[in-house]
Amino acid sequence: MKFTAEQIAGILEGTVVGDPKIEVFKLSKIEEGTLGSLTFLSNLKYTPYIYTTEASITIVNDKFVPEKPISTTLIKVEDAYEGFSKLLEYYDRIKANKSGIEQPSFISESTKISDSIYVGAFAYIGSNVELGDNVKIYPNAYVGDNVKIGANTTIFPGGKVYSDCIIGENCVVNSGAIIGADGFGFAPNKDGGYSKIPQIGNVILEDYVDVGAGTTIDRATMGSTIIRSGVKLDNQIQIAHNVEVGKNTVIAAQSGVAGSTKIGEHCQIGGQVGIVGHLTIGNNVKIQAQSGIGRNVKDNEVLQGSPAFGYGDFNKSYVYFKNLPKLAKTINELEKKVDGNN
Repeated sequence: MKFTAEQIAGILEGTVVGDPKIEVFKLSKIEEGTLGSLTFLSNLKYTPYIYTTEASITIVNDKFVPEKPISTTLIKVEDAYEGFSKLLEYYDRIKANKSGIEQPSFISESTKISDSIYVGAFAYIGSNVELGDNVKIYPNAYVGDNVKIGANTTIFPGGKVYSDCIIGENCVVNSGAIIGADGFGFAPNKDGGYSKIPQIGNVILEDYVDVGAGTTIDRATMGSTIIRSGVKLDNQIQIAHNVEVGKNTVIAAQSGVAGSTKIGEHCQIGGQVGIVGHLTIGNNVKIQAQSGIGRNVKDNEVLQGSPAFGYGDFNKSYVYFKNLPKLAKTINELEKKVDGNN
């Protein structure tokens, strides 16, 4: 797919300085630019590269004035980084602009679909499913019975949405993610074994939710596991049954949230965080990576450690912790002096 400088400037509402007809078909870092590539300059420390780059087109801030001759065509915009990001979004939309139903695939006769959907080869869509406009179900994806998926949502290859789950509009379920697998419910028996407790609830993803690759969100025992609007989940996260994650909360990779915990809005949770079940995490909470949360958390707390406690207190304590060998040595020397004086 090729774009001219003139076309790109039109998308970004920018100004071309150089050849408006020059074409690009790939992206590059400014220091690695080659003929046919598009790059950008926003960080001033990379300015020297604009005089040596071989990139065909470079997006720059509108106030940029070269001090030496350059060979790259410039597109001047108000904010080069924002402009480049906008272009990436535009390109991603074009690249993902698939439609039609590939074969072999299976779509139940009772499924409600629009003409604008895309279903990839070897995808399976069960009974009584409702798919909104521009929904994209990529190859090898699975959508179970009675599922509802809102407009402009994408299920990438190998994504699984189990029966009765509801996914809102403009959501992304990445490859290998599983929405609606059974929650971890087992009752101990007298003989020491365990009996499975049926998990008859579902999962609800509201609008603009992103689910990373390999992430699992368990269906509720009863009721719903709920991921509120705007939540962003990284790869390989475990969300257990009956959890609720508040809107615009972000959770980094390899974190786990145990059953029935409620997480508030606008929280930021780092990687490899563990949160035990039946807790309430307030709004605007920040939890540093590898922390373990075993208590309720109030609004606006910043936590670190395992078990986690106040971020400031953790840092103060760590100063002493890392000096423990020195402190122990000092204490031993003092004890020897005291013993010697006796």
